[in-house]
Amino acid sequence: MHIYRYTNEEATNHPHIYPVLFDSFIKGMELLFVYLIILATISGDTLASDPDLLQDVCVADFASGTKVNGIPCKDATNITAADFFFDGLAKAAVPNNNPFGVVLTAAFVNQIPGLNTMGLSLARAYFAPGGLVTPHTHPRATEMVFVLEGILDVSFITTSNVLVSKTVKKGEVFVFPRALVHFLKNNSDKPAAVLAAFNSQSPGVQSVVPSLFGATPAVPDDVLTIAFQTSTEEVQKIKSNFAPKN
Repeated sequence: MHIYRYTNEEATNHPHIYPVLFDSFIKGMELLFVYLIILATISGDTLASDPDLLQDVCVADFASGTKVNGIPCKDATNITAADFFFDGLAKAAVPNNNPFGVVLTAAFVNQIPGLNTMGLSLARAYFAPGGLVTPHTHPRATEMVFVLEGILDVSFITTSNVLVSKTVKKGEVFVFPRALVHFLKNNSDKPAAVLAAFNSQSPGVQSVVPSLFGATPAVPDDVLTIAFQTSTEEVQKIKSNFAPKN
């Protein structure tokens, strides 16, 4: 589209063009506003995950006293191969003493300092028959699980309270969208295991029930009785299951 630009002399000699100029200005501002909205949307999606690297690596320096949004980098001269290595996922775990029948082995930035600013991490979960990963969320990551063995029933709940469920078996993959409540259960009589991938070095986890009934300081009983439409006695009974163990 060609835009004719009026000179000051033309504008003075032809005052009728001022409404045209004003209309063009308004349309230009509208286009600029739309562009800024699109840019903000794209930027918001981009910044919704871990920040990108600004150097080759940024091995986490847990000894640093500096407080940043993440973990400060170790001096590059002190980096070793051990910063990028972890053998914990290779070791089989048996969920014998876990009340939910599940053992989780994480490979997050705390286990692999070299993951700092890389925007990914892994975990491996072992399920006894009947084992359950209770309803929880990962506020900083989407999760993808790959079934290593067995059969699992997996589900997540949308913000419209729609339950999305699927039975997955060895070799299959399922995705839990970021921050949505989800859970996994082994309803078979055989063990199961999954490998989980996250698009964050530290996805975070918040279990729904312990967060509400085991918080410190405690969530007031009257809040929970109203929220769950139950009695104070029932709330206190559930809280007792999540009281700190001495």
